[in-house]
Parts: sequence; structure tokens; C-alpha cells
Amino acid sequence: MALDGIVIANITKELNDTLLGSRIYKIAQPETDELLITFKAKNGQYRLTLSANASLPLVCLTKQNKPSPMTAPNFCMLLRKHLNNGRVLSITQPGLERMIDIEVEHLNEMGDLCSKHLIIEIMGKHSNIIFCDNNIILDSIKHISAQISSVREVLPGKPYFIPNTTDKINPLKADLQSFCAILKESSASILKTLYQQYTGISPLVSQQVCYDACVNAELPANMLDEKEQIHLYHTFSHVMDYVKSNQYTPNICFENDTPKDFASIPLSMFDKTVSYDSISELIVDFYSKKDAITRIRQKSSDLRRIVSNALERSYKKRNIQEKQIKDTEKRNKFKVYGELINTYGYNIPDGSKSFKALNYYTNTEIEIPLDPTLTAKENAVQYFNKYNKLKRTYEAGSKQLNDTQNEIIHLESIATSLDIATSEEDLIQLKQELIDSGYIHKKINNKRKEKTTSKPFHYISSDGFDIYVGKNNYQNDELTFKFAKNDDWWFHAKQMAGSHVILKSEGKEIPDKTFEEAAALAAYYSKGQNQEKVEVDYVLKKEVKKPAAAKPGFVVYYTNFSMVASTDIRCIKEAD
Repeated sequence: MALDGIVIANITKELNDTLLGSRIYKIAQPETDELLITFKAKNGQYRLTLSANASLPLVCLTKQNKPSPMTAPNFCMLLRKHLNNGRVLSITQPGLERMIDIEVEHLNEMGDLCSKHLIIEIMGKHSNIIFCDNNIILDSIKHISAQISSVREVLPGKPYFIPNTTDKINPLKADLQSFCAILKESSASILKTLYQQYTGISPLVSQQVCYDACVNAELPANMLDEKEQIHLYHTFSHVMDYVKSNQYTPNICFENDTPKDFASIPLSMFDKTVSYDSISELIVDFYSKKDAITRIRQKSSDLRRIVSNALERSYKKRNIQEKQIKDTEKRNKFKVYGELINTYGYNIPDGSKSFKALNYYTNTEIEIPLDPTLTAKENAVQYFNKYNKLKRTYEAGSKQLNDTQNEIIHLESIATSLDIATSEEDLIQLKQELIDSGYIHKKINNKRKEKTTSKPFHYISSDGFDIYVGKNNYQNDELTFKFAKNDDWWFHAKQMAGSHVILKSEGKEIPDKTFEEAAALAAYYSKGQNQEKVEVDYVLKKEVKKPAAAKPGFVVYYTNFSMVASTDIRCIKEAD
């Protein structure tokens, strides 16, 4: 319910500011449930997108055009017949309903002035675009018969009315007495009470009201005392004042750098928000970013599954190897037993089950178990054999554990690279790395290796220095060992998977602020992205070395500086 009543009110104001008095120039229906209307106003041309898509209904001004079908649908033809060259008389929103009524004045077939209404209802799967004349439906982009809905038929010739199936209250007319009465009678949470009782209030707005009022949103509404009820009312009323005075603050809130939701009131409960001057610009940006992220997520799902399965196997292997190494901890005890038996064995009677001796390593007396069927020398040999077996197990296990740990580090770095991938070109390099590492079986063909145009992220510090961030391990190696010079600075999140970050010094002295920004990029583009702070190592590039036969992106350095950096990079400018 991102397009709640308050967002619709914001859109209505923006349409009034731009389209009121303009004339309809073109009407197109690029999709079965979408209209694209071009308006000519005194200050230029505007395109308005109206979509009744069940999963993505929206109303917004846009600069993008869409190709239309060769033959226009009947609904589009009807609108063209009546509304072409019509003048926009009014754009209104009934109460705080999720709908917009555009009234258009035009000349009928007799040459007389008359008006029609184009009504856009933004109600999820019930969204529709309805064309009316004096509250009689002429047609709609979706026909709703009595078999589909028992509440209202949306068919030509039927009367148009706004269904009130939930008996919700107009929040713009809320008063203290009725507000407190609703809270007292509701056993539901405060969060649910607000958005279930008032028209056009989304769960997001309800949550923000509770946050501003400093009350627990999950607390039952009837648990609030009188003072808390009054305080909540004034907070709620303050939000409604934004709508009444048309003071909107369009902003998107982010979670893990992914657009989560948006509203037309300040979303102070989120750490990361981006404000916009135009609600239409926000909607276009929000859905384009969300679509891009969703598309990349879908395209990378196979790679993610491969990495996830490989990581799961590696984690299990590491647990087994750690247990095996733990079982070898007693190897040195067996060695000491053997040495003490050899030292004091001449005093041990035949058939003894144990004997006590002074451990000259710790200067304490210990009791050593013996096999009574063996001689002292044979007992010593048996303990040395146990020691040597466990020693070999420890040495082999330690090497295997080290290999497994390196494999986990490598896979986690690929998983992090998948999280920051922004294009299909990025995925091509990651797939190639998985092929080269043996996680994907390479298909034998005569085609050349697919060329990628993926490039590292490029940022400009507030002091004008260039900062580059690798998107994957191949780019990390390229940046560090081919692109960076010895006097450039290298950054990486401490002891966790992450990108190599190169700060180009160009032989100049670098300000502290730029160091902090480069460290913030290293923190953000790492496994610790969701943390508020991440420790980052930084060192001159000449101190960074790559061990022989090391996996892509793996480096070592033996001297470095460290700082704790924020993962907030909103203020760092990305280069064009």
C-alpha cells in the first residue's frame, strides 16, 4: 500500500499544479490496463501514466514514451472520441480515498460544451480506470460483472459510486473525542487500529505516527491511558495537517541499499531515506530501481544457489575438520607418556596397570595407564604410535582446514559480489569466476569467451580525489595489481569478505575526510554492509602482495593502519 491516501493527495496536488487548464493532446493505451495521456499546457507538454495493473497500480507524470499497438483498444478509442482536445477543469481526490477524479470539458457532437470524468482507482487488485458521464459509467479499462463482484458492477450504463465496504473514517475530519473513542474500543494493536479505521492510512504511515508519538505500535490500542491517547491524537493530527496544507515530503526509505517503501511524509524512523522534489519523479525512480534490483536478483538466482550450496558444504566440512583436529589435542600427552615410560621403565613391575612418575615438563606427578599384557618398552612404543598417528592427523587436518577456510573466504567474497552486482555484465564475470574455480562445469564449445563491459564503481571524494571499488574478485585483482600505483592507498574491510578500494593519490597529500570516505566505501561494499560501523584496514598499495597460486582477490599485507568506518555512503558522489 505504498500509494496510500496521502501519496495520492500529493499526486493530486502535483497534477493540479501542472495539468489544470491544459488540453488533452494524445491518448494511448500501450498495455491492456494502462493509459498514457499527453497534455499540452502553457509551459510545455506533459505525459501522464495511469496504470490499473493489479500488482503495480500507479499514477505519475513521466518523460518516457511507450509504443502503442497498431490498432487502439475500444476503451482508448472511446476516450479519444470524447476527450481529445478537451480541457482539464479539475483534478480532485474524494476525502483521502485512493482515487483521483479528472474532470475534462469538451465539445460534444452537437458542438455544445459538456464535461466527463476520468476516474482512476488505485486499490491493488481492484484498481481500475473508469470513464463516466454524470455518475453513469460509459466504459472502463476493466469490466467487473456481478459474477466477479457483489459490491459494485463496473459496466457501461451502470451507476458509478464509491463502495464503502469497510466503513472507514475520513482522517482529515478526525477529532479528539472520536479518535479516543476508537482507541478505547479497539483491542487490536495501535498500528492496526489506525490503518484499519481511517481511510487512506497505510501501515507505513501508521508506524511512523506511533514512532513520532513514542508509543509501542504493537501495544493494544485500549491499553493507552488518557494522556497517551491525547498525545497520539495530536501526533496523528499533525500528520493530517501536512495533507490539509499541501506540505508534502516525498521520500524513499532504504533497507540494505534496496528501496523498501516510500511516503509523502517524513520517514524519520528509517536511517536511510532520500527526499525528492516531485512525487512523480520519486515513483518513477522507486519502481525503476526496484525493478532493476529485482531483475538482477532473478538473473543471479542460479549463481546464488550454486554459491549458497557450496558454502553450506564448506561449512559442514569445516565443522568436521575442526572436530577431528580437536580430537588430536591429546597427542602430546601420549608423547610425554612414552618418554616417561622410557625414562622410568626400569622401575615398573611386570603386569602393572599403571604407574606414577614425575613429569619433568611440568614438575608434577602424574599417573600413566598401562596395558598389563605388555612390557614397559612395548607400552612406550604403543604410546609413541598413538602420538605419531594423531600428529599426522593433526598436520593433514590443519592443511585441509586451512584450504577449507580459504575456500569459504573465496565463496563469501563471491556472495558479497553478487549482492553488489548492478548489471548483467557484473554477473558474467562472476559466472566466469565460478567456472574457473570449478563450481560450474564449463560447457565445451567453440565460442569465444564472452566479453564483459563491467567496470569498477568510481566515486569522487568531497576533496576531489578518485576512489575506485571492485565489484568482484577479478576486478579487485585488476584494481590492486594493474591499475593502482605504489603511492595509491588500498582499503579493505578487516577480516571479512569485501571489495578492494583504491584511493588515487596522484602524488598529493590526502585529507582526513577523503580517507574516511574511502574507508566508508570499503565498509559498505563488504559483508558488514548491514552493520552501522565496520573496522577497515588501509595501507599503501606497495605493501599489498598476492601469494603464489592464491585465489582471485586474495592478498596479504603485514603492516597497515586501521579505522572504524561508517557504512553510510549517501554523501559520497558517484562519478558519471
